[in-house]
Amino acid sequence: MKIGVMVESFRAGLRGGLQAACEVGADGVQLYATSGESHPENMDAAARAELKSLIADMGLELAAVCGDFGGHGFSVAQDNPKRIEDSRKVVDLAVELGCNVVTTHIGVVPDDSSHPRYAVMLDACGELARYGESTGATFAIETGPEPAAVLRRFLDDINVPEGLGVNFDPANLVMVCRDDIPMAVNLLGPYIVHTHAKDGVNLKPVDAEALYGAFAGEATEGFDWREYIREVPLGEGDVDFETYLPALRKTGFDGYLTIEREAGDSPRKDIGQAVKFLRELLV
Repeated sequence: MKIGVMVESFRAGLRGGLQAACEVGADGVQLYATSGESHPENMDAAARAELKSLIADMGLELAAVCGDFGGHGFSVAQDNPKRIEDSRKVVDLAVELGCNVVTTHIGVVPDDSSHPRYAVMLDACGELARYGESTGATFAIETGPEPAAVLRRFLDDINVPEGLGVNFDPANLVMVCRDDIPMAVNLLGPYIVHTHAKDGVNLKPVDAEALYGAFAGEATEGFDWREYIREVPLGEGDVDFETYLPALRKTGFDGYLTIEREAGDSPRKDIGQAVKFLRELLV
């Protein structure tokens, strides 16, 4: 397995983040393509060629591109035509940059497959999976709001194995669902194409709908998500990497562990320590 870094986690801009990734010893990077200079609409052919060359010249690989446009993902039917169009542009950008994995959150998959939202999400994600398949890319759904068993059923229902995958984030699963991580890896293993190396703790049981609603900007009286979950540096939370990584290996996964640090006041320090932490476990 290789170690990647989410460029934006450094909070140093695109080029500053790429340089920082080199300095901490990462093998590759993941880029956001939903805003700023790496948004597809802000990158003409020359800019794309320049970025591709820059990443290669730095000795890095582009592990994945993040196409997360926030909000409620693909759970609101009237929003989906625009979101699907924008997501296709991200897939096209990724392919032009030499990358075949696009990750995103899709919203909260309902436990009950007869829920109206289930069909809405199924249709949208199925369309993007088929588009990914047609371009040689994989549309990778990030774990988090729902237990692994629910996500596995959803993926199987879409049934586009060549264009659909999972971006496995163990921290999301322990923070929100309190899932057993080796079990979750075993369930989702056939779909895992990329992972986020992140850690966190669940402070008390949380309703995923309320939590991700708060992340989408909805105000719920009396609800403060910080009372329920906390992201922490690698090795300091509830993700047991000493059991998680062997479980990943058993699935045959040999891709990227991409460090994502969304909290904390010292991201550069935390990311550097995370690279060292993972290197020692991968020996």
